[in-house]
Amino acid sequence: MSEPLRLSKRMSELGLCSRREADAWIERGWVRVDGVVVSTLGSKVLPHQKVTVERQASAEQSKRVTILINKPMGYVSGQAEDGYTPAVALVKAETRWKEDAAPEKFHPTQLRSLVPAGRLDIDSVGLLVLTQDGRIAKHLIGADTSVEKEYLVRVEHTKPGKLPDSQLKRLNHGLILDGKPLLPARVKWQNEDQLSFILREGKKRQIRRMCDMVGLKVLGLKRVRIGNVTLGDLPTGEWRYLRADERF
Repeated sequence: MSEPLRLSKRMSELGLCSRREADAWIERGWVRVDGVVVSTLGSKVLPHQKVTVERQASAEQSKRVTILINKPMGYVSGQAEDGYTPAVALVKAETRWKEDAAPEKFHPTQLRSLVPAGRLDIDSVGLLVLTQDGRIAKHLIGADTSVEKEYLVRVEHTKPGKLPDSQLKRLNHGLILDGKPLLPARVKWQNEDQLSFILREGKKRQIRRMCDMVGLKVLGLKRVRIGNVTLGDLPTGEWRYLRADERF
């Protein structure tokens, strides 16, 4: 027999919501198992049982926003630290991109529970996702995510001559960070001093550390794509809503 799972974990596995959302919905009586309301936290279900949510839960979830920022240098992705300002401080009516065609109207309540779905270092720029939707956060930064992230990286070779092809191959596959082999990446030259990196993982300062291991110094790093969503023409320091037709 299959082992029973916590209902909140099962709801997260099914992509209905995050575990935190699941607990809130269970407490409100918005969750049914095989048609029966379950309102006790910690309840367990078997994998074959049918889990559904009430319309109130779906309606609440549909109001949650996901915001794309072109993060400038000098802002941190998450909580304020060491006197630096978090990127969420950029989200206000006057910094919304004038060409954002999304129908949503900005309201300060949208800043509640707006969390970064992935890091972008203080000295890196480009596409940063902030979301109130636990499903999107799990999809982008969950342990089993396979969403590609693309970066443009300006570099300088710290040794005489150009970077050998053998070292470029190591950037693509063969490096070890924190005692573990990195997943295969796609790294290629865009021009004589800029590389394109496409990764499916995001260890802390990964690209800078990878470059350091092959004798490259990173002069600038910009994230331009997460999955199917691109930075496009979004100006630095401005933001827009994720459109209904966009999928990571």
